[in-house]
Amino acid sequence: MTVADLNKPQPLREQVRDTIRQRIFDGYYVPGTRLIERSLAEEFTVSRLPVREALRMLRQEGLVIEKDRRGSMVSSLTDKDVRDLFDLRTALEVLACKLAAERASDEDLENLHELLTAARSQLEAGRQGTAQRINSEFHDRVIDLADNEQLSQVLKPLTGRLHWIFRHVDDLGELIDEHFGLLAAIASRDPEAAGAASAEHIAKYRAQFPDLHALYSQDKS
Repeated sequence: MTVADLNKPQPLREQVRDTIRQRIFDGYYVPGTRLIERSLAEEFTVSRLPVREALRMLRQEGLVIEKDRRGSMVSSLTDKDVRDLFDLRTALEVLACKLAAERASDEDLENLHELLTAARSQLEAGRQGTAQRINSEFHDRVIDLADNEQLSQVLKPLTGRLHWIFRHVDDLGELIDEHFGLLAAIASRDPEAAGAASAEHIAKYRAQFPDLHALYSQDKS
């Protein structure tokens, strides 16, 4: 996928999904918020079908759980959930970077560079939300370049929760710079160097991740 692909028109269900997802990331929908199909359809001026499909996709990502027949609810994360997610990132994304170093084509690497350049440009233009979205896409593309279907299937249900973690970074500019460094390690074609760079990157942001109780209190304010 290239930067141009990110700008293509999306199906309505994906537009609704992205709007709800963004509201979860921004704290507009805090953990425990009820998401009612009928109310969302009225708010977005769409039928209930794209809303139903959007909520289904968000349940697959782990951002939403099915509460009962009356609607869905924004998922909560515990401190253990966050630790477990970082454990999985360390195990699986390090592997993805190693495989990407072996399997990515020159064109693939150029597309990753364009993606990060776009993220930096959007951040410099003051469009932080767009910069965050593009920067998060970098991780997804690296997983794609690993070209391991089983790895992708394991990570797919975690996508939303991992992207939620990516959003809680104080210095987005620094994070983009680090991703350029990770890209350079992948482009070296040295799997061990790429894996080590990925492990160091994840460990740094794991140590910086905010206290979950304080984070939820901030989201609710």
